[in-house]
Amino acid sequence: MSGFTYAVEEATFDEMVVERSHVTPVVLDIGADWCSPCRVLTPMLERLAHAYQGKFLLATVDADENMRIAGRHQAKGFPTVIAYSHGQIADRFHGAKTEGFLRDFLDRLVTGHHSPPTTGEQVSPASIKNTI
Repeated sequence: MSGFTYAVEEATFDEMVVERSHVTPVVLDIGADWCSPCRVLTPMLERLAHAYQGKFLLATVDADENMRIAGRHQAKGFPTVIAYSHGQIADRFHGAKTEGFLRDFLDRLVTGHHSPPTTGEQVSPASIKNTI
């Protein structure tokens, strides 16, 4: 993993995902070793994290070893990808996607991160079709 990607577990989740997302958007990739779509999506996200050069961070979670994180995020299938911005969930999707879809998802996240909500305002998903 590069400086833009890292694995998280339950003990480090709040610091490595929620807190870091106040500075830089964090994409949480919840998957499992046995999941075929995960083995396609995660390398694509890793390549994009490198290509975006720190505009977002990629945090990966092994759902089998971190079931509470998967449960906390109501991950009903794998992979489940959740975007965090300013400490809140900004968007999400599940299943393998094309690189074009991922770039659109990431561009919305990065752009939206630079326009944080006012105090007390909830961050809503950019597109309802991407929300589980």
